Order: sequence, then structure tokens, then C-alpha cells
Amino acid sequence: MLAGTTVEEFIESMDASGVAVSILTGLVEDSFTISNDDVAQWVRHAPDRLQGRACVDPRSPALAVAELRRSVEELGFRSLQVLPYAFGLPFDDRLYYPLYSACVEYGIPVVTQVGHTASLLPSDPGRPIYLDRVALDFPDLVIVGGHIGWPWTDEMIAMALKHPNVYIETSAHLPRRYPPTFVDFLRGPGASKCLFGTDWPWIDPAGALRQVSELGLSVEGEEAFLSSNAARVFGISLP
Repeated sequence: MLAGTTVEEFIESMDASGVAVSILTGLVEDSFTISNDDVAQWVRHAPDRLQGRACVDPRSPALAVAELRRSVEELGFRSLQVLPYAFGLPFDDRLYYPLYSACVEYGIPVVTQVGHTASLLPSDPGRPIYLDRVALDFPDLVIVGGHIGWPWTDEMIAMALKHPNVYIETSAHLPRRYPPTFVDFLRGPGASKCLFGTDWPWIDPAGALRQVSELGLSVEGEEAFLSSNAARVFGISLP
């Protein structure tokens, strides 16, 4: 999946960091692709340590749903990733709706990137407010807003507060760089709504995990943030 890194080396890095389970995702953009089959090849090496997440091109809804179904039924994937910035399609665009219906059918969550994109593409499709209509239309769909939502962090927090089925995930942000309003939310009403993530290889899990201890979370809050919230959302069996 990543040039120069083997699955064995990745598992070794997980062991060194104290990471029990990692979720690997495909990537579909016009300029770059990591196929779902590439992800599945890694997952097959360590199915007890790795979980796959499907990524599809939403611009052809029938093909997208077929690929999601194949990823779930044949590859054993347990979630879907959609990337609004990659196609200029906000999260509430109706092209996604057949995918959301399929996720509800399978009982799997959908993860999306909220906030700006580092790529030189318009950031507006990543506004967290676009989760609002989908959360209302699909109350049984679990929605995870990845990347915290910066610079619209308050908007993302509002979505997680309003909707029981909306969560926030922190990939691509080091804990020391979490927005203060997010840290306050994590320490308080968001203790059950926030999931730790790294966006490896861009952020090293070991370093990020060391910084979590600086957030001032309770023992129970840290355990939920690092473990039990994600286990509940993604159906991960904990030892």
C-alpha cells in the first residue's frame, strides 16, 4: 500500500506503539488511487489486527454501490469512506444517497473528511454543516467526521451535539494541535462522541499517542477516546 513499507513492518510498528487494531482505507481520487483490493491484501495478512474500509467513486452511483457491496460481502470491509473534496460533492449531495442506504442495510458507518483540504482544491465541500441533512434523512446511519473539521471545528462539534449518530475523528491532527474548543468538548460532553485517529503515514501513531496524555482527560475519557468509542462505532472486538 505504501511504497517501501510491508504489512509485516506495519504490524511491528503497531506493536511498538501499543496499537491493537488499525483501520486501513482505500483512496479514490482523479489523480491517485489505493484500491480496495490493495487494502484487502494487507488485511488478509492480519485480519485480527487490521480492518478494511471501502472507498468508491460516487459519480457513478450504481457502480459505486456495487463496489461497496463487493467490499463488504467479499472483502469483509466494515465501513465506507467518502471524500467530498476529491469530487467537489458535499456530503449531502444526492449522488451519495444510494451508498448511505447500503450502509444502513449492512449496518456499517460512513466516514468522511470534514474541514479544509491540504490539496489545492476547494475546501467548501468539507463543511461539517453538510452532515446535517444526511443525519436527519438517515437517522440509523452512523456518520464519522474525520480530521476534526478545522477551520469549522465549532460547526463539527455542533453536528456531534445535535445528532446521536454523528461522531468526530481526529486523524491528520497531532493532539498538541487539537483546537481548544475540541479539547473542551472531548473532556466534557463529547467524551462518548470522539475517536482517536492518525492518518498514518502522515502522523506517527507512537508520537501522537504520547501526546494524548497531555490533554487532561480522565482515565475513563482517555480509554473511550483511544479504544471503546471506536470499538463501538466500527464493530471491533476488544480483548
